[in-house]
Amino acid sequence: ISELGPNAHEVVKKIEKTIKGGLLKKSNFFEALKFRYFGPIDGHDVKHLAKVLNDLKHIPGPKLLHCVTVKGKGYSLAEKDQTKWHSPGLFDKITGEIQKTASEKPAAPKYQDVFGHTLVELAELNSKIMGITPAMPSGSSMNIMMKAMPDRAFDVGIAEQHAVTFSAGLATRGMVPFCNIYSTFMQRAYDQVIHDVALQKLNVVFCLDRAGFAGSDGPTHHGAYDLAYMRCIPNMIVSSPMNEEELRNLMYTAQQENMGPFSIRYPRGNGVMPEWRRPLKVIEVGKGRTICEGEDVAILSIGHIGNEAVKDCYELNAEGIHPAHYDLRFAKPLDQELLHQVFKKFKYIITVEDGCLQGGVGSAILEFMADNNYNSTIVRLGMPDKVIEHGEQPELWKEC
Repeated sequence: ISELGPNAHEVVKKIEKTIKGGLLKKSNFFEALKFRYFGPIDGHDVKHLAKVLNDLKHIPGPKLLHCVTVKGKGYSLAEKDQTKWHSPGLFDKITGEIQKTASEKPAAPKYQDVFGHTLVELAELNSKIMGITPAMPSGSSMNIMMKAMPDRAFDVGIAEQHAVTFSAGLATRGMVPFCNIYSTFMQRAYDQVIHDVALQKLNVVFCLDRAGFAGSDGPTHHGAYDLAYMRCIPNMIVSSPMNEEELRNLMYTAQQENMGPFSIRYPRGNGVMPEWRRPLKVIEVGKGRTICEGEDVAILSIGHIGNEAVKDCYELNAEGIHPAHYDLRFAKPLDQELLHQVFKKFKYIITVEDGCLQGGVGSAILEFMADNNYNSTIVRLGMPDKVIEHGEQPELWKEC
């Protein structure tokens, strides 16, 4: 194109029109939308790609360049198994062996696997349960249900908005959909969560995977905002388990009749309970639990980060400071009975969450204090108002 001079786009347009009019019976999808379509070209040929992009910028109007690429290009193992090598972590480039942390202790399972196996267990008890994932069957472990019950679990593709509306439609017909979407990607479907689910108070269970820090996946994947953006939606129950047993019990609770919209957030990675297959129990909605008693300061935590607070309590006790620790379990509704007891007893309160401080659980506690005219000193721990970069979860917790 660049060899044709300043009138290149006119020449190309005439040639293009002649070819399409004489040889092609129908334009493609993009042409039907009035896009000028170019390609396909080899997306791995950088020099040719740069030349084409430079040429196209001189052609007016909306354009679409179709580049064909191969996932894992250049590494044969990744090309052959694209799902396994989507996010492999550290590996030996010669053998392809993925490094795993060695431990003499029995390993706690990933929250994702607990979700997948528990969902199948619940679906065997409740024929109304359905599973929905937007193109994350292996990452979310929805593939466990898809394999066990292929007629009751659906991968709708990278279409979070459709996943939510599809779930809403199932709920209107009496089904109980478990809609599993990564926390950061649920932001794409926020309008549907409000208008298609919450307004109708439909029984849809939102399982927000990758809540909190997503580690090496970085700032685009951190689940920083879900506690805040779910807490402000009418009719929405907002919960977060501290361990695998609580995740199972929250899932069991969420599929009970007439629960309405119910969100359960949990992090990427391993839990803390190697022996996690315990009998299912209903958790009273809006009820927290006491982890340990104390008299100097109260720690109010929600979610998996509460396990770090447990360690802190041991260290504080060793220093002669005796904290009380409470696992809230619910960001909405809050356990008001528990909070009244805490504010009447403690002058100093610390809130701990692995989400943004603006609008999160710490903010909810401050609102409760203001609404009830308490006057305690509150320190909020969570994600500050800035972009958090890549890093392992423990490192990022310390940074915040």
